[in-house]
Order: sequence, then structure tokens, then C-alpha cells
Amino acid sequence: MRFPAWMAAVVAALLLLMGSVFVVSEGHTAIVLNLGRVARTNLGPGLHFKWPLIESRRIFDSRLQVLPAEPERYLTSERKDVLVDFFALGKIEDARAFYRATGGLESAAVDRLAPIIKDALRNEINARTLQQAVSGDRTEIVKSQLDAINKGAATLGVRILDLRIKQLDLPTDSRVIDDVYNRMRAQRQQVASRLRAEGEEQANEIRAAADRDQQVIIAEAERDAQKLRGEGDAEAARIYAEAANRDPAFFAFQRSLDAYRKAFSGGDSVIVLERNDPFLQYLRNDR
Repeated sequence: MRFPAWMAAVVAALLLLMGSVFVVSEGHTAIVLNLGRVARTNLGPGLHFKWPLIESRRIFDSRLQVLPAEPERYLTSERKDVLVDFFALGKIEDARAFYRATGGLESAAVDRLAPIIKDALRNEINARTLQQAVSGDRTEIVKSQLDAINKGAATLGVRILDLRIKQLDLPTDSRVIDDVYNRMRAQRQQVASRLRAEGEEQANEIRAAADRDQQVIIAEAERDAQKLRGEGDAEAARIYAEAANRDPAFFAFQRSLDAYRKAFSGGDSVIVLERNDPFLQYLRNDR
């Protein structure tokens, strides 16, 4: 059964129409190639037309992409190794330049961008000491080199919007870690020695002040005690004198009793005296 000519024409027209229409999705951009030559570029989202058979289209993702990279070793200004792990955030900005530089292959763009980013980071790390690189502000390391990176990335039709350092560490196979730990240990020991010396100095000052206060307190107490003893002895002498003046005989008797009590307080004391010794006058009579 033969098809009518008009049906063949309709089928051919549909095929040509399907070959001449293409759609660019949101977040993408496209270029049109005319026999391998870039005819139109940076086509935004929507419906677009091309000449069938002689023109073709290439669509690229123009959204923000993460460009990973392998960790890289750099030398600081002190010739110390550091290991830098980073990634870049970029997007296709010029589809024509991107196609001409990479043939439309994103992997080729990543391979060509990696040396540009690594060289920029190397320049920045080489100008810093180990302490500045490890403990400094990482955004400052990236910020000063972002413009230089984009000058190289522009030849690929790509723009790098940000560069993030995920980790900046010391290589495990170098002596830097031991040197850093030894330096940190020495610094901590210096701080500990200084604190101990300051503590010992303060302790000595406190002890000296306490000893000085102790001597002052003892001297003042001894002075007050001597004063009180003097006042007590004077008062006792006054009382004895007053008692003696009132009744001399009773006073003499009381003094003799005190003398007897002290002389015989041991219980086994022996005193050899003459019979008429005055010490025994109150033992010989009851008057």
C-alpha cells in the first residue's frame, strides 16, 4: 500500500520541526553551532529554534557548582609544610569561551582551574608564617587571591564566586607536628614556671607579712602583760602596805604562815634552825 505524498510531506515537516526546536531549562544556558562554528551563544531558559541538519545545540548547567580539589601541600615563609584542603564555588559565565576552552567538558574545566587556584593559594601561604596560616583568618587568605583566580578563570568562561578552605593542617609525615608540639610544650612550661615563681614570690611576701604581724602582736602582748603585771604588783604592794598599817601583828603572822606553807610544801622537807630563831616564833607559842 502506497502512502499519499501529502502524508510523507507532513511527516518530513514534523521531523524538521522537531529537529529545529529545543528547550533550555531554568538554570542552564545554551549555544548554537553552525557546522561546528559558534553561531549564537548564552541562550537563556525557554524555547529556541535552530536550522535542522546544519545547526546543533549544546546546553550547559549555569548554576553554582562545587569544584572539588585534592588536598595540596604548601610551604610557609618558614619553610614548614602545611596541608590545605579546599574547594571552589563557581559557575559558567560565558558559554562561548567555556566551549572553546574546554570543548564543553566540565571535567576539563575543573582540571584547568585546579592549577590556577593552587598557584594562587601557594602565593598566599608562602608569604605567611606557620602560625599566621594555621590560626589566622582564612577568609583573608582567600579574599586577596580571588581576583587573581578569576583573571585566569575568565579564559575558561568561568567565574569563581568563593573559595573555601575546609581544613588547614600539618602533614602527618613531617617533623612539623613534633616541632609544633615541642614549641607548645615549651611555652606551657615557661608559663607554668612563671606562674610558680609568681606564686612562690607571693607566698614569701605573705609569710613575711605574717611573721612581721606575729612579732608585732607578740611584742604588743608582752608590753601589755608587763604593764598589767606592774600594775598588779603595785596594787598588791599597796594592799599589803595598807594591811600592815592596820594590824602589823596579823600581817606578820600571815606572812609567817605563807613562809611555813612554802617551806614545807614538799611534805618531806627538813629545816635545821636554832631554837630561838625568829622563823619559829609562831610555832612556839599561841600568841
